[in-house]
Amino acid sequence: MGSVYEQYYTGCCAKTEDDEDAGSFHGSGVCKWFNVRMGFGFLSMTHQEGMCLQSPVDVFVHQSKLHMEGFRSLKEGEAVEFAFKRSSNGLESLRVTGPGGAQCVGSEKNPKCAQKRHSKGDRCFNCGGPNHHAKECQLPPQPKKCHFCQSISHMVANCPIKAQQLSPGSQGKSTTSTAGEEEDMCHTPLPLESSD
Repeated sequence: MGSVYEQYYTGCCAKTEDDEDAGSFHGSGVCKWFNVRMGFGFLSMTHQEGMCLQSPVDVFVHQSKLHMEGFRSLKEGEAVEFAFKRSSNGLESLRVTGPGGAQCVGSEKNPKCAQKRHSKGDRCFNCGGPNHHAKECQLPPQPKKCHFCQSISHMVANCPIKAQQLSPGSQGKSTTSTAGEEEDMCHTPLPLESSD
């Protein structure tokens, strides 16, 4: 397999007889990159078993292998020490710590799913008032109304004003109509009966 120097120079991590029993190696370096949302990344190993490598070697890291409390992640460039093994996919970390076995620092970024949603202003569905929900409303149950035009005569699915605004012929036209136009739209003339 070549000398130990050649193995380190090429980044190869061939097992020796002692390592064969342990099944893992020890390395140190920095976090090359880490996808906080997906929970994985790569470490850039600069030292293996205490010896400096000629060129850094990539080692896969998953958030489940990080030694830290709470949400687990790594910051790009963060110094790390780790145990790793060779697998069919390459080098994989088994346990990742900060220098001296301390906890990892982690990234300041949190994925969107872990961030607390900011309220856009709670509204009561019963009275429409702000800063409370229908179950906390002091008013008795109110009649149901259209969420679009606030009319109690129909629901939003049957709202004529919303339908008029969404119709393709109404683009660029005024959505308001006068009272006379509304009457014309609501009352269609009946055909005249002919008398014999």
